[in-house]
Amino acid sequence: MNSNVRRKIASAFLIFGFFVLWELLCLAFHVSDVVLPRPSQVIYTLIVRFPAMWPHIFQTVYTTLLGFVLGVSIGVVIGVFIGWSKLAYDVAYPMLVGFSSIPKVAVVPIFVLYFGAGTVPAVLTALVMCIFPVVVNVATGLATTEPELEDVMKTLRASRFDILWNVGLPRAMPYFFASLKVAVTLSFVGSVIAETVASNRGIGNLMMIASASFDVPLVYAGLFVLAGLGIALYAIFSLVEARVTGWAHRKTEFAMG
Repeated sequence: MNSNVRRKIASAFLIFGFFVLWELLCLAFHVSDVVLPRPSQVIYTLIVRFPAMWPHIFQTVYTTLLGFVLGVSIGVVIGVFIGWSKLAYDVAYPMLVGFSSIPKVAVVPIFVLYFGAGTVPAVLTALVMCIFPVVVNVATGLATTEPELEDVMKTLRASRFDILWNVGLPRAMPYFFASLKVAVTLSFVGSVIAETVASNRGIGNLMMIASASFDVPLVYAGLFVLAGLGIALYAIFSLVEARVTGWAHRKTEFAMG
């Protein structure tokens, strides 16, 4: 059994043990469902009420992925522009940092003011949440491209675009995929924040309604769904990253034993 399999088994046991401990503590101390429902109750609620939850799940996934795709597209363009131009980096990066420092929940009312309540504010919030990590990682990947590779391309009379396409962007791929795994989780955060404030559909809205009626198992069921969706998308991007940028990662099987 190699080290990778052992790590996965240990991770699975840790997760399983966490939920078993949660269940046992709730039973031992007779914790009320209103305070903290048991995992078994949450899973039962999720199974029984899944048909009613499905439209909300679909809405959240739709707004998250749409905002994620748009945000990544914009982030790549800005990141390439900043990472490949020293002037653009000096001029635009401070403004980008300032914008990213604004709490994103504060911009939701502005989106509602301009676009009304509904899907658009959730998409825009997911979009702005994931732009910054993409910009930073793409710009860093381009800025750290080895000068020797650029010099070789210049001796071959390659244009600036040729150097960017054949050297800069491939070298930035590991940084780009690392940013995707962060950005997709932030997109979920953004869409759920907007749904709790300015939407009549989505997991965030469902959790707000459930909490108002003290239906705590349903609130936790929403959290379980969000966690599952986040893990699934993270795993998908990790697999794609391993296939696309495997050349950039060191082999650790022999070192770990």
